[in-house]
Amino acid sequence: MRPAIRYNLSHLLRQAAAEHGDAPAITYKNSTLTYSQLWQQVCGFAAGLVKIGLSRDDRVAVLLEKRIETVTAIFGIAAAGCVAVPVNSLLRPQQVAYILNDCNVRVLVTSADRLAQLEGCDTSFEHVILVDDEAGKDTWFRGELRHWRPEFAKEQAEPPRLTSVDCDMAAILYTSGSTGKPKGVVLSHRNLIVGAESVSHYLGNTPADTILSVLPLSFDAGLSQLTTAFNAGAHVVLMNYLLPQDVVRLCEKHKVTGITGVPPFWIQVVNQNWPPETASRLRYFANTGGRMPKATLDRLRALFPQALPYLMYGLTEAFRSTYLDPSEVDRRPDSIGKAIPNAEILVLRPDGSRCNPGEHGELVHRGPLVAMGYWNDPARTAERFRPYREAAWRSPEIAVFSGDTVVEDEEGFLFFVGRRDEMIKTSGYRVSPTEIEEVAYGTGFVREAVALGIEDAALGQRIVLIASSLNGALDIPGLLGRFRQQLPQYMVPSSVVELPALPTTPNGKLDRVLLRERVSS
Repeated sequence: MRPAIRYNLSHLLRQAAAEHGDAPAITYKNSTLTYSQLWQQVCGFAAGLVKIGLSRDDRVAVLLEKRIETVTAIFGIAAAGCVAVPVNSLLRPQQVAYILNDCNVRVLVTSADRLAQLEGCDTSFEHVILVDDEAGKDTWFRGELRHWRPEFAKEQAEPPRLTSVDCDMAAILYTSGSTGKPKGVVLSHRNLIVGAESVSHYLGNTPADTILSVLPLSFDAGLSQLTTAFNAGAHVVLMNYLLPQDVVRLCEKHKVTGITGVPPFWIQVVNQNWPPETASRLRYFANTGGRMPKATLDRLRALFPQALPYLMYGLTEAFRSTYLDPSEVDRRPDSIGKAIPNAEILVLRPDGSRCNPGEHGELVHRGPLVAMGYWNDPARTAERFRPYREAAWRSPEIAVFSGDTVVEDEEGFLFFVGRRDEMIKTSGYRVSPTEIEEVAYGTGFVREAVALGIEDAALGQRIVLIASSLNGALDIPGLLGRFRQQLPQYMVPSSVVELPALPTTPNGKLDRVLLRERVSS
């Protein structure tokens, strides 16, 4: 039988249901759905959306914690030809309202308590689908209020007939908005399908894998956990991350073989007590969303002796970009590797020419993973998504210019230097905060660290290190002494601010914007 063409995100599930129908697809708490069951629910949800009058490209937001309905909704939205807008459930009501208004959401899938929190916010969506069975009768919302059961929980063999193609919109993922309002990155079905194929290929995912989903599904790396698993027919265990010891418990219960996290997550997880059998079962662990401290990486490798470490780099505007092959970790543990399959990563000067090895330049991503642009923001789209190769006989190819500074070595391996807008300019030098933070982690004194440049009349910017202690009170004199031993004077922090814990963004990354506000105030 010929394999079905995959031109819609939901086809990842359709194919998995055909090939692995009785295998577990997704687990949340004590509930598990097989691939056949999940596909039937996705088709039923899609039919429900079409029935209430939605059509291609209509935006449907999902404001829920991770649960089976969240996954069903995201893939059901795609199956209906609509556009999924996953919204992080940790956002404040005004932040949620901004997203719903910015992309003109028609339908909101949520719970009664989250809907209640939006009261008083200026919103204009038409329909609400509540996952609670009977709740919401006394709600402030005066549009069409519907319940998941029985209208959207019906099982159906196939979705309504699709008119979409793979270059249509599939999802809008909102970035955390480190500068100004969040940006809605528009991803096509092709972006998500190719990303799933590429990442699951280099991770070696198979139906034998059980993947613990700890990152928000509104985060590109979190959504990628679903797409890569479904591409391979693997089993996904959903977790709303709160306590690191729960990670150990779920890994032990479900025999987890793969986890992808961000550095603050791994810093917490590595300090837990792991049963040897559970730790040895992990086949791989992957890091994204920032450079993992080498001290943490070394401890993880000792803790998970059978696991392959994957150090990855991605930007929402291209979904995924690079990874370091585990065989190279001992030689270059601070590298972000090379381009993932079916992508090319370039290091360019401001004039668009290629940098030489060892020369700092901007990371530019080209290929089928380049997103469609920023929703309803042509100015910012034109700034970041620009022609790379132009010829008289063809339309220009669009690449995404990341704004991140990297350097490439003689063998083609990439090293992250810093975000262009995070580089510290002090005493006439440009300093990468990553280099300062790596020294801090290497001392063994700190659990988390962020280096910032604060405006200074004499220096341009002075360097401030904000850190939490690994054990007891932070030895600030000792820490500064180590900096003086390892770095030139202009890179030594002028001061160290100790906090019990460093704040994180809703996606789990260290919140540099909030820390800058605290230090500057």
